[in-house]
Amino acid sequence: MKSIKIICCAALLSILSALSVHAQANPTTSPLLVDDDKVQCPTATFSTIQSAIDAASPGQAIRVCAGTYNEQLTISKSITLAADNGVTLSPVGMTANATGSTQSDQIAAAVLVKNTTSVLISGFRIDGSENGIIACSPRLIGVLIQDASAKIEQNAVRHFRLGSTLPGCQSGNGIEVETSSGGQSDATILYNSVDDYQKNGITANEAGSVVSIKQNFVAGIGPTTGAAQNGIQVGFGASGLVAFNTISNNVWSPCVSVAECSTNATGVLIFGSDNVHVIENAIGTNQIGVFTNGANTLIAYNHIFNSLVLDGVTVAGNTNNIELNEITQSDQASVEIQGNSNSITANKFLAAEFGILIDPGSTGTAHSANEFFATLTGVLDGSMAPVAAANQPASNSVRPKSAAVTGNAGTKAAQRVSPSR
Repeated sequence: MKSIKIICCAALLSILSALSVHAQANPTTSPLLVDDDKVQCPTATFSTIQSAIDAASPGQAIRVCAGTYNEQLTISKSITLAADNGVTLSPVGMTANATGSTQSDQIAAAVLVKNTTSVLISGFRIDGSENGIIACSPRLIGVLIQDASAKIEQNAVRHFRLGSTLPGCQSGNGIEVETSSGGQSDATILYNSVDDYQKNGITANEAGSVVSIKQNFVAGIGPTTGAAQNGIQVGFGASGLVAFNTISNNVWSPCVSVAECSTNATGVLIFGSDNVHVIENAIGTNQIGVFTNGANTLIAYNHIFNSLVLDGVTVAGNTNNIELNEITQSDQASVEIQGNSNSITANKFLAAEFGILIDPGSTGTAHSANEFFATLTGVLDGSMAPVAAANQPASNSVRPKSAAVTGNAGTKAAQRVSPSR
């Protein structure tokens, strides 16, 4: 019995020693404390967030106490950055702190996460109102994840717009994920509020970017003659999931009819990306609810409503599946098909000029088990009609009202959408 006690004591001492070494090597149990004025947290060691980031060890947590912090942040190590209620990050006079991965343009980001893994940012009000940028360059972004893995959750990202004299600049994204050639970015963007952006709400670009964009509230500025907005964009080879989001108010004012719509705004834009899933979102008051020119997009279980001028869903790519959606009040078509071998199954269409509109030149569209309510035409299949030459109208027997079915270069949705890059 005595020998057993000795063995047990030795084992316990060994475990305690190992835990002590682990705690010294992984100081995550001792978060660093930041308070701008030492009022809410008198024991805080740091008065700026960046100084705490610079001092943190990999894996360490940083707690930010209530206050307003007028700084841009750069994170290049694995940390947790958690804000108490009442924290506003509002950089003043923002300057370029990053270079675009593909365009090599200058970027001014309020929060830059670069060349690292396992970053968590939560609880912040990230406000771009005082950005101070007076030209289209550098490009303005709220949170930029570049060649990194990060989780961005429960933040409000607001007011990333340029001054009133620069509304047409293709600048002002709320949250963006991008990857350089051969790199990898893995981002979870969960339960954030993103609004009052100039160009895009949430963006993921380039091959190597894999995103999960879930449960976010994304609201454009409403009718604008400036940059054509997109709520959520997955583009240029990025991949991932767009699910359970609420996306609204992306409207480009000059787009007043199909024939007079050189550019449009979009709720969810899948541009040059394959295998993206768009599932169970509420998407309303945009000119196109969901657009894809990729392949193997799954658009399912969404509620898409009040699509102004254009379509609930526009498909310009091939082998995509549109199924089990409720698409209500589309000024043109509930679903417009411009690509090949696409499937439209078990959707409910209410209040549209066309339930399903298949354009000339499209082949292999399959549609079944769809329900149509208060649509002027359930299915208009122009796929057998010849594609009209540029500026030559199609036969009125193919398309009695709208010009989009003609195949004219100026009216194809694939040439109207305005992605951010």
